[in-house]
Amino acid sequence: MSATKKETGKVPPRQNPMCAVCEVRCSALFGSLKGPALARVQSEIEDVALSANERIYGPGDAGKDVYTVRSGMVRFERHTEGGELRIVRVAGRGDLIGLEALLQRPYNDEALCCGPVKLCRIPCALIDKLADEQGALRRELMLRWQTTLEASEAWVANLATGPARRRMLRLLSRLSELGLPDGTIWLPRREKIGAMLDLTFETASRLVSQMRREGVLDLTTPRLARVNAQALREASAAQDAEGRDSATV
Repeated sequence: MSATKKETGKVPPRQNPMCAVCEVRCSALFGSLKGPALARVQSEIEDVALSANERIYGPGDAGKDVYTVRSGMVRFERHTEGGELRIVRVAGRGDLIGLEALLQRPYNDEALCCGPVKLCRIPCALIDKLADEQGALRRELMLRWQTTLEASEAWVANLATGPARRRMLRLLSRLSELGLPDGTIWLPRREKIGAMLDLTFETASRLVSQMRREGVLDLTTPRLARVNAQALREASAAQDAEGRDSATV
């Protein structure tokens, strides 16, 4: 059941007095709002807390809200025409997701929590109303669309093509960008890594073991790991150099 329909004790009534001191406010959609304008939206933004693998929304669900990711990571899944599962991108802290709802379209993908996730649910009707009054908000929305498009294109270009080892290194780099300052990341299950990188389960397992042996990756719990940033940079540089050498042969 999607977060737009789910009734749990984790979702309080519509109120968000923390907007003014939100940890991602500077990068959030309403970051430029101040004073009365900010106070006006607070009562209509809903604070949502979900657990690992909970569904935020799914393909075909009527889109009525967009979401700002305050903490945690969200993955977007879809099935190919052949029925294979693919993870088409991930989103993290500060990202705005569900943008297709602003066009009154159903959601395109299955949005699932990678681990514990905190979201701000923002009604599209509120955004439409404010966009008519706040010229800067329309520009901000355009920037969000562009950022989402670039993220999707980068995912295909960097993570779904090329040598398997390069894909794995770039995935770890991307997860590190969305992880904690100490290098702790959410580590997908091997089948999820395969779905992300268009690799077999066996290849994904081999690459994870390889990263561990090389000191790039240290498993701390079944779903969490710590990335050695220096080792990752060195491994990525060596892989890129190998690719350039191969291209000149």
